[in-house]
Amino acid sequence: MSNGDKTTGSAWTGLHYRRSLASRVTLLTTVAVGFAVSVVAFAAYATVRTQTINSLDESLRSRANQAASRDTLDVLAEQRIPSWALGAADVKIIFINASTNPAFLQSADTSDTFGLGRTEIRVARGLEEDSARTVYAAGERWRVVAVNAGEDQALVLAQSLESTDRMLDRLGLVMLLFGIAGMIIAGLAGWAVARNGLRPVRRLTASVEAIARTQRLEPIPIEGSDEVARLASAFNEMLRALAASQHRQRQLVADAGHELRTPLTSLRTNLDLLVQADAQAGLSAESRAELLDDVRGQINEMTTLIGDLVELAREEPVTPTVEPVELTAVVQQAITRVRRRADIEFNVRMAPWWVTGDADALERAVTNLLDNAAKWSPAGGTVTVTLHEGTLMVGDEGPGIALQDLPHVFERFYRSTESRSMPGSGLGLSIVRSVAERHGGIVRAGTGPGGGAGFWFSVPGSSVPPTDNDREVLVGS
Repeated sequence: MSNGDKTTGSAWTGLHYRRSLASRVTLLTTVAVGFAVSVVAFAAYATVRTQTINSLDESLRSRANQAASRDTLDVLAEQRIPSWALGAADVKIIFINASTNPAFLQSADTSDTFGLGRTEIRVARGLEEDSARTVYAAGERWRVVAVNAGEDQALVLAQSLESTDRMLDRLGLVMLLFGIAGMIIAGLAGWAVARNGLRPVRRLTASVEAIARTQRLEPIPIEGSDEVARLASAFNEMLRALAASQHRQRQLVADAGHELRTPLTSLRTNLDLLVQADAQAGLSAESRAELLDDVRGQINEMTTLIGDLVELAREEPVTPTVEPVELTAVVQQAITRVRRRADIEFNVRMAPWWVTGDADALERAVTNLLDNAAKWSPAGGTVTVTLHEGTLMVGDEGPGIALQDLPHVFERFYRSTESRSMPGSGLGLSIVRSVAERHGGIVRAGTGPGGGAGFWFSVPGSSVPPTDNDREVLVGS
């Protein structure tokens, strides 16, 4: 397509979509009805015209056959008796004698033979039984019918088409007027149908505009069960999802502010003590070291909290790396990391399991489960870790999870009464659930084999490592 064609097409598309839906419905209705009326009018006009000409031909042919059967045809031809004397005042009679060369043509009324020629001579010579055609003579259109009247003779009747043409012209004018009237009525009807039919759409549009203006995510009233009602229902579903997302965002901000307030207050208090002690020179080295360790711990806690908030604030990782991951290696790395900072033992039993996903996210989720188990286990206790057919179980020897807390352990910032005095932000298990769902898996909590808390983290995969073909498909996807 040339640049000019593209420009024209773009302009037409823009013009088409700048028109309102009601105007497009009206225009399409008018065009459709106009086309249908035109086709019907043309078909009716052609049918009437054909039937009128055929009826005229049959009338002329019948009269010509009756006249040609008389024995006095030669006498009539020789005496040039006018057509009105033969009961044919509305036609002209012509006699053809094809025995001579050239053929002898004689009109009973005038010397005008209406341009007769080879077609009528063929009828006179018996090559054709009869003929009918339209000729132009004396500025008029004539319908000429010729019938065989004996050996080398033919009788021709010619009738003017002036009255027929006037009738057809009037018929065409009437059909044109009716067609125009039909198009106008169709346009008005299309406009009325579009206006009334699109009234629910206008109400829906007004409701949506009101929601966009006021930002009040209230459901739209639904009337009926048609397509507009389905659209309104779908929009209400979107509003509910948007309201839930907005509520989660506000709750996240509120909870984050509440959780950050405590370490920030403690951090500010400790810094104020350090400043006052430096000013008064009355703080011992041990007290200073203790305060600095406290400040360092609070900074680490805030860093962890901010990292967890960033992880939960996004639906997907910023740069996800999807690849085959051996879950046993991920669990082993997480155990090594947690063992460095916790005085506990790990009882590990694992079977190979390959997962397609993000290795970093999986390691973070497993680390959070192990950190949670280490936090609740007594000093020198044992954390049980098993991996069997894609289900990772982490159990501790702590007090376990209370029944009233069990439904809420994976909620953001949820902390039981016992855990409020312990370090943590209440986001670790929420991250575990988010990672599990992102990998098509699930996580659940309960009582572990050691009587403490138990967590089961399941993700789909396979015990067989992927082949080279599987890796190529994974990379291509």
